Formats: sequence, structure tokens, C-alpha cells
Amino acid sequence: MDYFEQINAIPRCSKNEEKIGLWLEQWAEAKSLAVKKDAAGNLLIKVPPSAGYENAPVIVIQGHMDMVCEKSPDSPHDFSRDPIRHIIAGDWLRADNTTLGADNGIAIALALALASDEGLTHPRLELLFTVDEESGLNGAKKLEPGFIEGRVLLNVDSETEGVFTVGCAGGRHTRITRKIALTKLAEASQFFNLKVSGLYGGHSGIDIIKQRASANKILARTLHRLSATGDIRLVSMQGGTAHNAIARDAEAIFACDSARSEALAKMVSEFEDIVRTEYNGIESALGIWLSPADSAAAKKTARGPAETRAAVNLLVCLPHGVMGMSTVFDNLVETSNNLATVEIKDGTLKILTSQRSLTASRLDAATATVAAAAALAGANAESGSEYPPWTPDMQSELLKRCKKVYERVFNQTARVESIHAGLECAIIGDKYPGMDMISFGPNLKDPHSPNEALNISSLGKLWNFVAALLESYPR
Repeated sequence: MDYFEQINAIPRCSKNEEKIGLWLEQWAEAKSLAVKKDAAGNLLIKVPPSAGYENAPVIVIQGHMDMVCEKSPDSPHDFSRDPIRHIIAGDWLRADNTTLGADNGIAIALALALASDEGLTHPRLELLFTVDEESGLNGAKKLEPGFIEGRVLLNVDSETEGVFTVGCAGGRHTRITRKIALTKLAEASQFFNLKVSGLYGGHSGIDIIKQRASANKILARTLHRLSATGDIRLVSMQGGTAHNAIARDAEAIFACDSARSEALAKMVSEFEDIVRTEYNGIESALGIWLSPADSAAAKKTARGPAETRAAVNLLVCLPHGVMGMSTVFDNLVETSNNLATVEIKDGTLKILTSQRSLTASRLDAATATVAAAAALAGANAESGSEYPPWTPDMQSELLKRCKKVYERVFNQTARVESIHAGLECAIIGDKYPGMDMISFGPNLKDPHSPNEALNISSLGKLWNFVAALLESYPR
């Protein structure tokens, strides 16, 4: 916990890991531990074995340095300089209206604590800390041959204690763009701000099964409903923050005849009731607001009715949420799409979607669905940032050892699962053939959202398990 607080004092949003990397290098040097960094910024710290463990296999303990930087709309937090403020509430650790960064700072903290504790015995350790995981596993993709020696890898990036993860979904991003030009407005036009807010959001892999609403999807549905009774003209649109976060907030400014003001307000209120009913028990704070917008800021221009309809129809057509369930694992999403971010910028509608699947062919099918919707709207779709699935190996020697140790330490049987999220194990295993891998972690709630929380007791159990696992290797 002390290490985690030190880590959280250092800004480390994705693609800005320089400061945390430097801090880790200095930590290693202060303890006279060998450390090296590759061209991407990935770090490897080598920890000598305890006496008697010289012939045991090298164990890689792996996590990523970056975090998803999300905050509530009214939070003044500046992720470029402010430390994450910890709040303990009973057995849970939270942050002050921001993401906590336990995903994946807790992996770094655990690794450093294991390496520092002179009372523990263990084989030779390689502490592997990657960069830019949250943007698409990019640090792992840039690992070079020979950077790590070990062929037993413990990934500490799962979110349920007592569960061993042995497989994960593959993923792909599809970016959609469509030019939408501005035209002049009639003098009788009035500007409105339409806002969707108060949603839970969450991780687009782990939490997609919870059927949480996408603010981008609700915004599109609301605009579609308003445009069905008369022309509206989009000025701007903004929603969502990251490819792997379910959009919590979205808003649009549009113009229409001022005589429709009262009717529009009634329609929005009625539709809010409909959506609240749809998400009853799931989205308790969901809200849709319509208010007057600053006409001066809009400069008396907007997209034409046809262009507006094309943009709104595209967003309505794009899938969001679960697209198929696994036939192998119970209650596991096989395929999904996240309508992640949307904006109008420089005269272009820009949409980012994220497809995931346990099956390569279904991943292709989900991407084709997104691309086809874009094509019908006259938009361009380009896919990239791809990573493969991690296929479970149920005969893994590491899995057998972990199950045996867990049962001995806690007198309980650990669950074995695959997950719908992407894990760096998929990339690392592809780059280093023969790597025996497993992923585990403490109990986390709502990662990638300001509701993120870490269960403290589960972190204690994780510590006891990993310490016993390392000690279990033959001397």
C-alpha cells in the first residue's frame, strides 16, 4: 500500500510514463539491482535469487506503468501534475473523483514489495513493466527478442481475487471519419445543448457484460428522436474519452427553428423517462438535459439537415455492447463492440470503436459490421491497433502449481477463467514462444472510471498467495 501511494503520486497517463519510468530506474539503482530500458520505454528490473534458489526457473512478474485517466465532470484534478488522492472507505480504497490507477499500479507495487522483502524466499525475478498498455497493448507489442530471459510469467492485471485467468480476447480499433461541412443558418434559428451524463461507464471488456449504457449511443438515439419531427442541424458533438472505456458523458450543440423549443424540451423529458426505464437497476444517475446554447459561440453556422441525419443515423446504426456469448465458458462474452468516442473536429465527424472477440473470425465479423455501417453512411473506416487472442492452455504446469498452492494456503479451490478484456499475455506469449503464463490480481471494481475501487483484504490474500507461490519452487 505504501508503494502504491508513492506510485500514485507520479502522473502516468498512457503515453506519458517517463516520470514513473525514471522513478523505477532510480528505485532499482538505489537497491543495486540491474535495470534496463528498451527503445519503447519498457523497463526490466532483475532481482537475484534467494539462497538455494539459484537453479530454479526465472520468474517474470509483469504489469504496465500507464493508467486510464478518467475523472468526474466537476473534478478539478489535473492528471499531468496532481497526485491521485487516496480515500479509504471500510475495506475499499478509492480515489477522489478520479480513476484510482490500481489498474495497473498495484502490479508495480506488488512487484517492488516482493523484491524488497528480505523475509521472503524466491527464485530469480524479472520485474517487467510495460508502457502504453491502455492505448492498445503498445508497449508489449514493441518488446524486442531477448529483452526478458524468464519463461514463466505472472501477469498481475486481473481483477478478481481467487480467479486464475488463462486466456483473453483479441481486439481491434476501427476509426470512422466523414466530412460534414458547415452552412449558414436562418435568422430564426435557436441553438440548443443536449447533454447525456451520470452514467457508470467502466472497462469496455470487463464491464460490457453488465449492460451499462453508452452515453454516445443515448445521445445519438435522442438526436434521432428529435430529428424525426423536423430538421435539426448539428454544430458540434463530443462524447467518450478512450477506446477501452464505456462512454459516461456526451453532448451535442444543434440548431433548429426557435418555434420548436417547447416541443423539443418535452420530447427530451419523455425520452429520458423511457431510457431510465430501460436501464432501471443499472444506471441510477442517468440524465438527459436540453438547455439553450450560446449562439455567439456557434457563429451562426451548422451542418445541413441531410448531413446531420447522416451523422446521427450512422451513430444509431453502429453496434454497442455484447454481440455474442462464449459457448465454452459460462457467462463470458465472446464478441463485443464499444462505441468509444465521437467528436466533430475540423469539419469531420470522428468516431472510434473497439471490437473484441475470443475468436479471430468473429472479431473480423464485428469489424465488418462496423465498416459496413460506415460505408452506408458514406464514411471511411480504417482498422488497426490489433492484438491476438490468448488461447487457454489447461495443461499448463504453471496453472497446476498455482491451483495447488492456492488450495494449500487458503483451503479453497481457485476458479480458472478466460476474460473478454485484452491482456499483455497475448502479445508476450506470441513474441516469446514457450512462455508459461497466468494472470491474477486483487478485487477491483469499475476500472477505467472514477468509481474504481481496490479491495484491501483481497490485496492481502494476493500477497500471501504470490509469496507462497514463489517459495514453492524447488531449491
